[in-house]
Amino acid sequence: MTEAQIISKKILAEYENTRIIKIEIYSPAIAQHYLPGQFVIIMVSEKGERVPLTIVETNLANGSINLIFQEIGYTTKLLGKLKEGDKLYHIVGPLGKPTEIKKFGNVLIIGGGVGTAEAYPVTKALKQQNNKITTILGARNKNLIILENEFKDISDEIYITTDDGSYGIKGFVTDVLEQLLKERTFDLVYAVGPVVMMKAVSNLTLPYNIPTIVSLNTIMVDGTGMCGSCRITYNGSIKYVCCDGPEFDGHKVDWDEIINRNKTYLLQEQTILKFIQD
Repeated sequence: MTEAQIISKKILAEYENTRIIKIEIYSPAIAQHYLPGQFVIIMVSEKGERVPLTIVETNLANGSINLIFQEIGYTTKLLGKLKEGDKLYHIVGPLGKPTEIKKFGNVLIIGGGVGTAEAYPVTKALKQQNNKITTILGARNKNLIILENEFKDISDEIYITTDDGSYGIKGFVTDVLEQLLKERTFDLVYAVGPVVMMKAVSNLTLPYNIPTIVSLNTIMVDGTGMCGSCRITYNGSIKYVCCDGPEFDGHKVDWDEIINRNKTYLLQEQTILKFIQD
């Protein structure tokens, strides 16, 4: 087996034109040094772009890491076409600062869409520190809910929401959050998912003065702080998600700037997707 070779591949969710896929990659050096909250950057081909993906799990016994991704852009669709035994052109990591894992008390975890996968290793680590875990998972449709059983195993309480009401509570994760904030107190909120979701979560927790950590998914190229593509305005200063994050205090993030910057290459992405054949 060679470095960055795909050991296994599994489709976790599929709905309309959306697929969420889990791949296990042989990378013993990364597996050995990984901590919850960190990510890798992969290249599918020599002339392809560099894409950041959060490490979901590691297996030290066979030297592998697990990645979960949603086929959205050109590179993730190419990645989704790889088979077991195929090799990535390049992988580097672990990158980013790890999550602060300690006993906080009552912790509320919020995962939206494929962000659920990114929240899982952090939730698992926080539970191991004897935190009480309340989890809210959300997706557009029942078929896009992932890791439900895994979260049930490590959560003291769990809520599922779907936009269309096909499973769990009809509505958004923020609907459940708003109700829970009226009923009880939390020592920490950890949210990861679409930018608009994390912004809404941060706005809801701000009046309650609850520490709210978000894992940002800005545009990233180099991944080591050299290119500046992932820069954000944080508490009035410039920060780089790749090396200063990916986790930040959601109450200090300039969300509108991130939303606008994430649209930078939208036209180019839509154009290149035409070359991907179903």
